[in-house]
Amino acid sequence: MPQLAQRMGRAKPSAIMVVAETAQRLKAEGRDVISFSIGVPNFLPGEHVYAAAREALEHDSGQYGNNRGANAVLDAFIGHLGRLGLDGYTRANCATGVGAKHILYNLAEALLDEGDGFAFATPYWTSYMDIAEIVGADIQLLPCPPEQDYKLTPAQLDAALAKKPKVFLFNNPSNPTGMVYTKDEIAALADVVARHPDTWIITDDIYNMMVFDGVGYHNFVHARPELRDRVIFVDSLSKTYGMPGWRVGLMAGPESVAKAMTVMNSNHITSLPEVVSAAAAAALSGPQDVPAERCAEFQAKRDQVVAALNAIPGVVCPVPQGAFYAFPDISVAFGKSHGGKVIANDVDLCNALLEAKGVACVPGSAFGEPRGLRISYTCPTPQLAPGLARIQEFFAELA
Repeated sequence: MPQLAQRMGRAKPSAIMVVAETAQRLKAEGRDVISFSIGVPNFLPGEHVYAAAREALEHDSGQYGNNRGANAVLDAFIGHLGRLGLDGYTRANCATGVGAKHILYNLAEALLDEGDGFAFATPYWTSYMDIAEIVGADIQLLPCPPEQDYKLTPAQLDAALAKKPKVFLFNNPSNPTGMVYTKDEIAALADVVARHPDTWIITDDIYNMMVFDGVGYHNFVHARPELRDRVIFVDSLSKTYGMPGWRVGLMAGPESVAKAMTVMNSNHITSLPEVVSAAAAAALSGPQDVPAERCAEFQAKRDQVVAALNAIPGVVCPVPQGAFYAFPDISVAFGKSHGGKVIANDVDLCNALLEAKGVACVPGSAFGEPRGLRISYTCPTPQLAPGLARIQEFFAELA
């Protein structure tokens, strides 16, 4: 029998989806499960998005779309970039994809040859590692432990870029930690990036409109406009607009990179569907009240989650200022037991928590930080307090 390609030996299912599917299976079996696992925003976009989709259906052309993306989507995205203070981009600098994950995968294919250096901080979104392994990159991890609030320091970045990785991937606000870099922190990192001209910079900033406490969103290009020639900005409609199922990713960067992404699309997806494009353009260019309202709601949920976690003796949760995740250090539980089962690591804790209390979380080791676990607090508000109470009960019962 013929064999699969060798790269498939490096490919594996998303660890986040494995946990989410387990929680769904238990729910289907009748278990009372509260899921803090998958990063789905759990709200829907404004009515104007659906109106645009219905209008597109009524006037469906039945034709292929543009490989780069529909002009209406590109123009709406450029308007969004302008609201973020990222001016000067044109259609030639932009491209679309089937979600940000598709954009990131295509960027890895377009920028990295096998063995090229690919640097990113830990904790990282699980797909960074998966994509890097599939394309055969030389993965260079930059550990950012809870003691430094899961944030990269200029000294760390300087040492990493001195090794001349082909690509440095930066995530702000962060999935899985929810941490956000301040204006001064971005400026300090941008100064380091400017000293190392041989590396592409990808900024995965899909939570750019979900920032709390007045910190604001900041990008390397804000601090160092000359970095525009090397910085590739990645965005998505999934989280901000409650549209994960619509699968719309976007990028802005140098024309050569946007052209490469367009060529990749011509061989992978051809184009986004016409109805999806109409909805995307409406989301980006229409009223922004839904994202603003949801951001305020997530900030309130953040306060509730962090207070509950930090009330547990020995658990430490740095305060996230964006996205909708908390990432507590739960290593105080290691070596203890619950219901006679020893908790040796984060995976044991998550399994025991799901079995004993019906609460699903993702082990921190899936993100490269085995002392933690990721809590996505996008569940319906009535489930939040009971879920947090179950976690507190679990830790109180440890022996």
